[in-house]
Amino acid sequence: MLPHFPAVLAVARRLSFAEAAAELGTGPSAISHAIRTVEDRLGTPLFTRTTRSVALTEAGARLVETVGRAFADIDEVLEQVHGERWHITGLLRLNVPRVALPIAITPVLAELARRHPSLTVEVASDDALTDMVAAGFDAGVRLGEMIAQDMVAIRLTPPFQAIMVASPSYLTGRPPLAAVGDLERDDFRSEHILSS
Repeated sequence: MLPHFPAVLAVARRLSFAEAAAELGTGPSAISHAIRTVEDRLGTPLFTRTTRSVALTEAGARLVETVGRAFADIDEVLEQVHGERWHITGLLRLNVPRVALPIAITPVLAELARRHPSLTVEVASDDALTDMVAAGFDAGVRLGEMIAQDMVAIRLTPPFQAIMVASPSYLTGRPPLAAVGDLERDDFRSEHILSS
């Protein structure tokens, strides 16, 4: 019965089966069938009709008033949902390594706030390669190839190189470094590393 209510409302607006059919892009016989179906299910006439006029019965007027409000509410909600496709709201939780904050996140947060003022961004910064899904994050930033195989990745910045530096006084008297892991050797540990 619900699919026939637009026909009932159109006839009530137009007080004409032909005009209701034109409004809904269908034929007058389809409108007549829809009205007859609703009236049969309800067991009461909704319209009085003659060859020259159509009018709502008392029962029809009550039905149209109630159903019309309900359909108007549905239309309003649908319009709101449709309009919100481009209106971003809610909470966006990001997991970001500390080094990536100035490179990839901080520069865009102000612009993101300007474009989407109803969006709240929560940034958790750590270097632990947290499991983003298990920890409830919506997205994250990872450096290089440190990305789980089942994650979708897009590049945020152009490629860049990182270098490690040390003061000459720290390196003096120690064997050359071949890899970052060499810093774990005892001969590279020093009091000012542990205290810095």
